[in-house]
Amino acid sequence: MGNLDRYSRQVLFQPIGKDGQRKLLESRIAIVGVGALGTVIANHLVRSGVGHVTLIDRDLVELSNLQRQTLFSEEDSILNLPKVIAAQKRLNEVNSTVTIEPIIADLNLDNAEDLLVGFDCIVDGTDNFMTRFLINDVAFKYGIPWVYGGAVSSRGMFAVFKPGKTPCYRCLFPKVPSGMGETCDTVGVLSPITDIIGSFQAIEVLKIIVGAETNPNLEQLDIWDNSYLQMDITDGKNPNCPTCVNHQFDYLDRSSNLQVSYSSLCGRDTVQINPRNKQHIDLMDLEKHLKKNGKVFANEFLLRFCPDQQTALVVFKDGRVLIHGTNDIAKAKSVYAKYIGS
Repeated sequence: MGNLDRYSRQVLFQPIGKDGQRKLLESRIAIVGVGALGTVIANHLVRSGVGHVTLIDRDLVELSNLQRQTLFSEEDSILNLPKVIAAQKRLNEVNSTVTIEPIIADLNLDNAEDLLVGFDCIVDGTDNFMTRFLINDVAFKYGIPWVYGGAVSSRGMFAVFKPGKTPCYRCLFPKVPSGMGETCDTVGVLSPITDIIGSFQAIEVLKIIVGAETNPNLEQLDIWDNSYLQMDITDGKNPNCPTCVNHQFDYLDRSSNLQVSYSSLCGRDTVQINPRNKQHIDLMDLEKHLKKNGKVFANEFLLRFCPDQQTALVVFKDGRVLIHGTNDIAKAKSVYAKYIGS
């Protein structure tokens, strides 16, 4: 069961106590995304004595991560270490009694059920809507609670979703937003907001594990404008929700028109990202959105964006995107998430 002495200050907190600490030591948590939110969440959960923590992320440590991704060092970026490997190394130094399982993978419909089933809780450390809808499908299909979080610029939000007890993510956000969302790479992000949101997520995980009441609200805050909003979602279930009411898991269904097709184009060092549910992209608005991040050219048919000398993104009005400079689908998805959003 392990020595409880290292957790003595946590055990003294009555809502946890010895019984709660034992539950934590026996628990299994999956964190999807080991970036700004994920590193904060993992750090707190490992220090709190969660027995098994699985880390899932597709990316490498970059120098620009260090401003907010608290488990990484300059050496990690120089060595181009996968984030999950660098995080595992640091977390093992923090608490050697916790099992840290690093998985270098892009979470998608092919592997989501294999990677996420069997945990006591799933925690969202991602930066895009599509992955969150995928997590939501797995969580509500298999009855696993999950904790959502997001942060960009100076703003953040979080919420807890528990199958059979709360609305699901799709009740609140019925579909992936059309158009292009803000990302940390296009509008920036302040490190205190990721610390705050990740910490709130971590405490909700502890509540789930020990059986305490979780926060019933979708919490939103802006640390620059000093604004705070609580939205009670207790009665927010959509009576026609495809996911939690009709048990229709579109983001796990390859035939669904909500899926996005990713394909490497033979001989072209290019990956095509093609939403089946076509969108209408305002190319002029997108040009304004991207021009501070690289060279942009737009006409009435398409937009071409070059964030660096090796990479170019060509965006069409229907949402289709060509990413030139790689034939690696996981890398292309990472570039897409950075600059386009979902």
